[in-house]
Amino acid sequence: MSDANRIHSGDGDRASTVGDKNVRRRKGRARKRHDYLRNLLQDLTPGERFRRITEDAMCIGCGLCQSVAGPDRIRMRLVENLSERPIAEDELDEETVARIFRACPGTRIEGLPERLVEQDSGYDDVWGIWRRMTKAWAAEPGVRHIGSTGGVLTALALYLLESGEVDCIVHARAAEKIPAFGERALSRNRADVLRAAGSRYAPTATLVDIVEILDRAEAAGETIAFIGTPCDVTGLRNLATEDPRVDSICRYQLAMVCGGFMAPTALYRFLADLGVERDNVKSLRYRGHGCPGATRIETRDGREVEKNYLDFWGEDDSAWSLPFRCKVCADSTGDAADIAVADTWIGGAPSWDGQDADPGTNAVIARSSAGENLLARAVAAGYLATGETLTPRDLDSYQPHQVAKKRAVWARFVGMRSAGRIVPDVARLRLKPLARSNTPVENLAQARGTKRRCLDGSNSEPPPKPVD
Repeated sequence: MSDANRIHSGDGDRASTVGDKNVRRRKGRARKRHDYLRNLLQDLTPGERFRRITEDAMCIGCGLCQSVAGPDRIRMRLVENLSERPIAEDELDEETVARIFRACPGTRIEGLPERLVEQDSGYDDVWGIWRRMTKAWAAEPGVRHIGSTGGVLTALALYLLESGEVDCIVHARAAEKIPAFGERALSRNRADVLRAAGSRYAPTATLVDIVEILDRAEAAGETIAFIGTPCDVTGLRNLATEDPRVDSICRYQLAMVCGGFMAPTALYRFLADLGVERDNVKSLRYRGHGCPGATRIETRDGREVEKNYLDFWGEDDSAWSLPFRCKVCADSTGDAADIAVADTWIGGAPSWDGQDADPGTNAVIARSSAGENLLARAVAAGYLATGETLTPRDLDSYQPHQVAKKRAVWARFVGMRSAGRIVPDVARLRLKPLARSNTPVENLAQARGTKRRCLDGSNSEPPPKPVD
């Protein structure tokens, strides 16, 4: 790789001066972003400011606010739009809401922390910081088969536990109460990890009790690793700026490259079209047991329904029904993770032909030195196998929808701001340079369309009312 694609500090007074100017520019931009949110929300009570996150459709349902405030003050509940949303159980004070805004991935989104960026790391406007990009898959055929695509995240979880590097994996599994949803899982052995294998394209409050998990781990002298969506990792990185135990106890933060999850109303329409009522769902496997594997529903009255993954999602992203927050996600590529893992289907989706013969292969982006070294150890220990080295342009071909969204987000934020909506504080995600790759007409269309949908209520949520 040429020096142009590497981060390097240069030398001499000129480099130092340029670096100082860049720091001052970043601080100035950050002040402007903070001023916007402060001015937007200054006349609201703490409780009203907190509810604006949900009503402006910026809540992803991670549950971090419940853990920050405590379950006696905020609790994740099923609400009328069939999502899980935080409900204030008690009056909220200024400091609590300020801490939530600093931690929430709907109000603050940042790339890999600067302290984790090595000077010889690779850099790409779309794909961010990276030290290694490669194809990889779980070396155990059974793990490769049940996991999503190549089972890399499942294999890494097994390696971390069975090598003794961590004591527990914090991740997601199918929810017991609402099987179509996900729930936070704590895995301490192989059986736990394998039960949680596979994707969850539904609301999942993975961070709902992360502060309590840190409390218990600190008391027991244990360490953890975290596996979640890029939004989950963003929330955990945000929390680390408030709680230093995150970095000392959570040794690794791993993410899947995320296309978003299906809005629950759309999910239940899909099930209804199959003749399945939502209360009759006993289990729902979105994918896995093949690449991609069937979407499989078991009902409480003993039926089994299987549909192709393409029947569920459609053949391209134009058919996806996503929450608004997913459509304006500034980091769906796992910029803040130590390792991010993606599918490798050319064009972004599997073809109808050849699915049964595809064993599954992931693209792996090791971003930090910790992630790069973890990948190497998992390969050496026989948990992972690797294939060809990849480039950012290979990832473009596997994930064209991610490229398009990254280039569109800056303009969409402009539209949100002009509509008086919450716009996340963003850092180290290269949104403005990416927007320059669009024509002015394209950016204007994105901004105007987003503003229009914000003003007509399409990109909003009603005040959350519990139904559970």
